[in-house]
Amino acid sequence: MSAKRILFYVQHLLGIGHIARASRIADALAKDGFDVTIVTGGLPVSGFPGEGVKTVALPAVVASNAGFSGLADADGNVAGEEFLSRRRDLLLAAFQAAKPDAVIIEAFPFGRRQMRFELLPLLDMIEKTDPRPKLFTSVRDILQENRKPGRDEETVDLVKRHFDAVLIHGDPDFVRLEDTFRLTAEIADKVHYTGLVAAAPAAEPAEIFDIIASAGGGAVGLDLIRAARNAAAMLPESHRWLLVSGPNLPEADFIGLSRNAPANITLTRFRKDFPSLLRGAKVSISQAGYNTIGDLLHADCCSILIPFVAGGETEQTVRAERLQAMGLATILPEQGLTAEHVAAAVESALAAPARKEVALDLTGAGTTASIIRSMLG
Repeated sequence: MSAKRILFYVQHLLGIGHIARASRIADALAKDGFDVTIVTGGLPVSGFPGEGVKTVALPAVVASNAGFSGLADADGNVAGEEFLSRRRDLLLAAFQAAKPDAVIIEAFPFGRRQMRFELLPLLDMIEKTDPRPKLFTSVRDILQENRKPGRDEETVDLVKRHFDAVLIHGDPDFVRLEDTFRLTAEIADKVHYTGLVAAAPAAEPAEIFDIIASAGGGAVGLDLIRAARNAAAMLPESHRWLLVSGPNLPEADFIGLSRNAPANITLTRFRKDFPSLLRGAKVSISQAGYNTIGDLLHADCCSILIPFVAGGETEQTVRAERLQAMGLATILPEQGLTAEHVAAAVESALAAPARKEVALDLTGAGTTASIIRSMLG
């Protein structure tokens, strides 16, 4: 019997968290015997999607501002109607070519509302297909708060009319969908918790750094890395620091950070062995993105979290506050962040007792594949 076919749509607009999470799920699906095609809509990211899946790369769009209210092409130009129409047609053609038994749409309709121009036509095409493929939405554990009036009702309507299941990639003992989505009760029969989609525990590190500061994709992490760089100069030279700026940090900023950097600092854009390096670190300084936290929960280092809040973002703050309440992290505010703040937090972390045991479910990728397998029969 031929393998069940999966079409997986993912659109990352600013960081790399969405494509990283979707790639881990796609990899688990492929290892479970599914024939997976992943459709990406953002800028290329090294290492994602991984091996074992087919890929379709739509013409890339990015967020034109920190508030995610507009779309731009890869060159920063406003994405016009002709460009977006071409993307929509390519997406629909990819669906027809894949002939999937199931379609997974990452974030939408709980997020990625900017992509309605191509996703609503895809939903219509799915409904008209015979046999109709199963439709899943793949959603991180914490949603953006302060949504505009009517948005939650619109989301519920789309879920009820089109989606067979809502896959929440989180542990309900950590945070539940109703904590950030007030109408959860109306779609409760479709909600499945998968656990957090984290990478497998990393190998022992090949290199040891005492303090690791990382900025995710790097598009918005300059202030964090700069503050860490300057904090290193205030603390003992015996501490080894690794600063991971992220692949999307502008080149001029990267050069500026490397200029006259203290000798005990290693500055890099990306480390493939980042999760492994965390296992050997004493302190991690980072934002509170989904994938970074997954890596940190596998490590034993103390976590200093600086949640991303630009454009009214609330997701990382909610996640950081939950972790701090569990005794798993310390929070520093993004606004007004200084090297002095970072240096003081690092000194406190180095003097702190061993971190508590972590009991959160980190098996989300494999569990997602199991849920889809059971629903496809």
